[in-house]
Amino acid sequence: MKKSDFYYDLPEELIAQTPLEKRDTSRLMVLDKKTGQVQHKHFYDIIDYLQAGDCLVINDTKVIPARLYGQKTGTGGAVEVLLLKDLGEGRWECIVYPGRRLKEGANITFGDGRLTATIDKVLETGNRIISFRYEGIFLEILEELGEMPLPHYIKEHLSDPDRYQTVYCREPGSAAAPTAGLHFTPELMERIREKGVVFAPVTLHVGLGTFRPVKEEEITDHVMHSEQYFITPQSAEIINQTRQSGHRVIAVGTTSCRTLETVTDENHVTHPGTGNTDIFIYPGYTFKGLDALITNFHLPESTLVMLVSALAGRENILNAYRQAVEEKYRFFSFGDAMFIC
Repeated sequence: MKKSDFYYDLPEELIAQTPLEKRDTSRLMVLDKKTGQVQHKHFYDIIDYLQAGDCLVINDTKVIPARLYGQKTGTGGAVEVLLLKDLGEGRWECIVYPGRRLKEGANITFGDGRLTATIDKVLETGNRIISFRYEGIFLEILEELGEMPLPHYIKEHLSDPDRYQTVYCREPGSAAAPTAGLHFTPELMERIREKGVVFAPVTLHVGLGTFRPVKEEEITDHVMHSEQYFITPQSAEIINQTRQSGHRVIAVGTTSCRTLETVTDENHVTHPGTGNTDIFIYPGYTFKGLDALITNFHLPESTLVMLVSALAGRENILNAYRQAVEEKYRFFSFGDAMFIC
């Protein structure tokens, strides 16, 4: 299967640059994965498509202010560091700019010495392993010195950083938001609960690899990035009870989907635990953990378009995306939503 099989034409003006004033007023395309039939709604209408006993699996990760600006010790040259993965004990895997200045042993200072760092290792990917030194709590220092790492296709300044967080975020660690969850409000979630739908939180810390383009024409040659996940015994039990009672397990976002498919076995039993997943889902994949998916509209030829094509069929997805372009839906992180059911 070719990368070009997942191309669609997207006018640049349809890439949402800012979030809507009210989260749940975004548009919602409802796609029947069996028939390909499409309905056009608003996100607050999602409640009409949920049934008592359903389970919504949400990713409660929280985006950290992962972009840091500093100076190389000795030369004073400007440096940008983007935190990707917490390796423990003050060590992180990072992207750095400009790479040619930051070789092993180089030192960096941020915020007039509030935070300092050393390049420990240059990886084959070009990323760096960096050790940070500080006094106090690292996340508090990030809140003071860091910036929210918005995707490259968003050019507008985000005036309220909380709008790049879900209302249910809890576990700090992501470099990008699980954007399907951005449409929920506390009020909508309460109405959903009152209908008899349960929520099961999982955590997958989203890395910037989620935006990495597929370069290989044969998609099976693509190497997926790895991301850390956690799922508690309580959430696994909720998901398993939902499935056993004949109700639907609905993933909110591709990150929740990838977590579910990683921790659910061939007998459709979801297991608690923690680990790293590099699961790559594309057409031909048999889903074990979910019945339906709430998601945003994804980049052409991306692994995420391939994932939703695996669930709903490539032709159904490309036809739905063509309709979304015609109807002038808003695309990508701050854009509109799709419910594949």
